[in-house]
This record gives sequence, C-alpha cells and structure tokens, in this order.
Amino acid sequence: MSTTTLLIHNGSAAPDAPVTRFGGLPLAPAGTQWPTCTTCSGPLQFIAHIVLDGGRGVLAVFMCANDPGSCKDWSATAGGNRACFFPPTGLVPVPLPALPAAEDEDAEDDEDADEEDEEDEDVRQLGAVRTVERVTVAEPEYRAASKAWSEQSGRPTRHVLGQLGGTPDWLQNDETPDCTDCGRPMEFVARLEEGPDPLSAPNFGSGSAYAHACAPCGRAAFLWQC
Repeated sequence: MSTTTLLIHNGSAAPDAPVTRFGGLPLAPAGTQWPTCTTCSGPLQFIAHIVLDGGRGVLAVFMCANDPGSCKDWSATAGGNRACFFPPTGLVPVPLPALPAAEDEDAEDDEDADEEDEEDEDVRQLGAVRTVERVTVAEPEYRAASKAWSEQSGRPTRHVLGQLGGTPDWLQNDETPDCTDCGRPMEFVARLEEGPDPLSAPNFGSGSAYAHACAPCGRAAFLWQC
C-alpha cells in the first residue's frame, strides 16, 4: 500500500538550523543575495527551508509580503515568489537585507495604533521559527493521511504542516511547473500549509502551497492555491 510522508508541527528551533523548518533565515552558498520581487522590487519574505531526501539538496522558499495581493505571489512564474535549489552542504545564513523605505516619511503620526502594528511586521521574515517531524502514514492520499494521523495521535489536523514528496493533492487544477532549463515537468517536493500559529503562518490565502524542483538542472519553483 502506498504511503504519505506528512510534515508535523514539532516546536521551534534556531533561526539558522539546517533542518526542514518554516521561518528563520535562509541557508545558501556564501555570497548568495536575498531575492527581490520582480514587480515591487522589495525583498521577498523567507518562508521555508526544505531538506530533500537522500542528500539531494535543499530548497529555500520565498514569497512577496510587501503588498499582499498585488505582486501575484501565488504564481510560479510571475516573479512574486522564488524557490532556490541549493546543494546539501556548505551553506551559510544569508544576511537580512535592508527593510524597504517608508513611502511617506514626512506624514504626521495621526494613526498611532496602525503604526505600532506596522512596526511589529517584518516583510522579510515570518514572526517565529517552526520545525517539523516527518511521519509516514499508510494512506496514499494526503487528506486521508492527515485525517488518519489525527485520529491515531489525538492531535488536530491543523498540526499537519504539509507533505514531503509523493503525489501532490491539488486544491484546484494541476499546475505542475516546467523546468525553465530543460522544459520537463518538475518533480513535486513538498506541500506546505499555513499551520496553527499566526506568527509562523505564511500567507497562502487560507490555502496550500506546492514546491517543485528539477534536481538535474538545479532549478525550483513555488506556487500556492486556495
């Protein structure tokens, strides 16, 4: 019987931990520049560090949070997100870029509450680091596997943070991206969920995200559906 490998909420970790995690800092080869959005030119928000099986490499996933809904961050090709494929070793934390400049620095402080909220937000990082445990469930379909795990563990399904490998369970139509180098369909790497903690929740429109890679070409792609 086919199985599904689930990613289960498993607490926190250091921001540069070399494990599969949501949030923190991206790990990349020395000299790697923090990616920017092709629409607004602002720094992308780092979403996840995904360690692939078999020492094949890691994916660093980014998405634009500078003006949610305006930069087509759900698309694999529009430039509002980025997935980078890196080797499994020799990676270092990528330094945080400068925050985007305020649009109107001379405006009067007439909305103190709103400004305090904005100060708490960082468009470059999630608010906390969240790690995962890999759990293999004897169910071939993602949603059935999530339900089965919940029943067996006594924990809510919202603690399922996604799926590693296997077959994607699309919320809408199949949007498997093609590799920009060889033109072949990319391999499904992981499904990601927003999860139970608002501090570490990426904005997938209350939906799910899908990461793909072409290991021979060293390419990766990312998109989300709701």
